[in-house]
Amino acid sequence: MKPVPLVVAFLLSVCAAIAQPQPPAPQQKPGQTYVTIKVGVERVPVLFTAVDRKDRYITDLGKEDVQVYDNKKKQEVLSFSQETDLPLRVGLLIDTSNSIRDRFKFEQEAAIDFLRAIIRPGKDQVFLMGFDTNTEVVQDFTDNLELLTKAIRDMRPGGGTALYDAVFLSARDKLMTASAEGGVRRTIILISDGEDNQSRAAREEALAMAQRAEVTLFCIGTNISGTEQPGDLVLKRFATETGGRAFFPFRLEDMSTSFQNISRELRSQYALFFRPNTPRDSTFHTIEVVSMRKGVKVRARKGYFAKP
Repeated sequence: MKPVPLVVAFLLSVCAAIAQPQPPAPQQKPGQTYVTIKVGVERVPVLFTAVDRKDRYITDLGKEDVQVYDNKKKQEVLSFSQETDLPLRVGLLIDTSNSIRDRFKFEQEAAIDFLRAIIRPGKDQVFLMGFDTNTEVVQDFTDNLELLTKAIRDMRPGGGTALYDAVFLSARDKLMTASAEGGVRRTIILISDGEDNQSRAAREEALAMAQRAEVTLFCIGTNISGTEQPGDLVLKRFATETGGRAFFPFRLEDMSTSFQNISRELRSQYALFFRPNTPRDSTFHTIEVVSMRKGVKVRARKGYFAKP
């Protein structure tokens, strides 16, 4: 008999193994459990506002009217909706440093009027933080307008300005974990002249933490000098990078109008989700949402940190 070539012998052994009866699947015994491992697929949420050339809100966009890019790569939009009713989780950050002492009373009353207009009891939650040399949560999350009003009126100005610490800690310790069934809109409303001289956190660290927490910043500048100051540029950067807006009322009386504009914007936004096809490398990825409709401009956050 001729010897069987090795390849043929191997194939014969594989066939024989396949022909053998397979053992039955193990039966689950009473009290025995099996662990099912699920692999999550990241979906990146993007809230945005659409306006025309006169800054009027556009409220009739559809999924086909926008395109989204992650690190300049076009992404597929998985879902798209107009979000006018999401629960709000708001951090109201009020500068109580010496630099705003002469405007403080008016700021307090404007903030109270804003809260009266925006809070929906049982749905929205607001916390209040004051910052000067230090930061202090003077009222934790609540929908109780009386508690918030009292906390605002009890605040007193004095000391330096730890603005970056206030943004950093609000995003990390309060808003990053804020949630509700069906999602929430995480927002910081910052009232300040934008100057900082006491923070441990750097400006870019504060901004990065806000981006990690998916927080939108709306900033109301208290500089009424009539000339742009370095602090104004800080407020603009925080707002632009997170998809919010910065307001610079020329007169104190105009501050109420700024609050009204923020209220309207929070009720005039869209939400989309996309599944990124870019590397999950823990780095910061740029986001660009582009309107396909002529004459429409989109305001959205400028990026996110990709989860590994």
